[in-house]
Amino acid sequence: MWKSLKNNLIVVTGAVLGIAAAILVKYGNPPNMGVCLACFLRDIAGALGLHQVEKLRYFRPEILGFILGAFIISSLRKDFRSEGGSSPILRFLIGMFVMFGALIFLGCPTRMTLRLAGGDPTAIAGLFGLIFGAFLGTQLLKQGFTLGRSQRLNNFNGFILPFLAVILLLLVAIKPSFIYLTPTGHAPFLLSLFAGLVIGSLAQRSGLCFVGGFRNYLLVRDTYLLKGFFSVLVFAFLTNFVLKQFSFGASPIGHKEFLWNFLGLTVVGLGSVMLEGCPFRQTILAGRGNTDSALTILGMVFAAGIAHNYLFVSSPQGTTINGRIITLIGLVFLLILGFLNRQKE
Repeated sequence: MWKSLKNNLIVVTGAVLGIAAAILVKYGNPPNMGVCLACFLRDIAGALGLHQVEKLRYFRPEILGFILGAFIISSLRKDFRSEGGSSPILRFLIGMFVMFGALIFLGCPTRMTLRLAGGDPTAIAGLFGLIFGAFLGTQLLKQGFTLGRSQRLNNFNGFILPFLAVILLLLVAIKPSFIYLTPTGHAPFLLSLFAGLVIGSLAQRSGLCFVGGFRNYLLVRDTYLLKGFFSVLVFAFLTNFVLKQFSFGASPIGHKEFLWNFLGLTVVGLGSVMLEGCPFRQTILAGRGNTDSALTILGMVFAAGIAHNYLFVSSPQGTTINGRIITLIGLVFLLILGFLNRQKE
């Protein structure tokens, strides 16, 4: 009975995320970007002054809701567990390259799924890249790749990121002069926060991960997490269709360079397997006390800031030379790291 309930929970989590993402677009979030971890962390980086792109500066409450939702439900169910210390510098760097890859594609695996559900065929290249990256990651896992074991820590360590999320919520209310908020391109704050809290709570219980499903299927033919991926895809598509938001064609926030869409999410897929979770999953794990995931998120925020400053980010017109270079550097770095960090018994 419990196994059946757990299988249904992953489908419910995916359905809620897919429906909520489409509704958030209806109420103001950018098209085909109801939820995007990379884009939202980039906006938070801008709000903190880490980059100067005026229209990309906002404390996205969905992210804060994911963290706090996972924190609240894990605390109530006594699942909160502060742990970390597994190759922190490497996790920070991998998080950076995952962000760079996502910004080349113009979206994380979550947004790739939502772009497909909205009718964007250019996201298919990203899907193939994500699966190929997961395949490369599973080959490294089979050869013994590991970033080492996490250790149990004092719970205070796990409270830090949820505490920072609360601080950011307060900053939105207070609006001090040292933060930057652009009041465009987003759904109402409380609606977004509520959606984030619900999704974060469900994802903490179900384990939803947009890369983990492909990894587990390639490794042991397990389809549990894949059900969550397909649930998001189907319910986002149905909600878009009902709300008349489905439109077949390239996303207004995307580009048509197949190769770099593929390679960008190849880096994301490979890095996510090495980190044991996609950007969405890292956010949920950080909310339940995992300091390795928290450090990964900080690496992504830092990378989002410098990505705009150094012109790594793509645009609807296509990729940049700098973006192509950093993508190739990231792919080579991850493959070398994977080869060197193999541990055979």
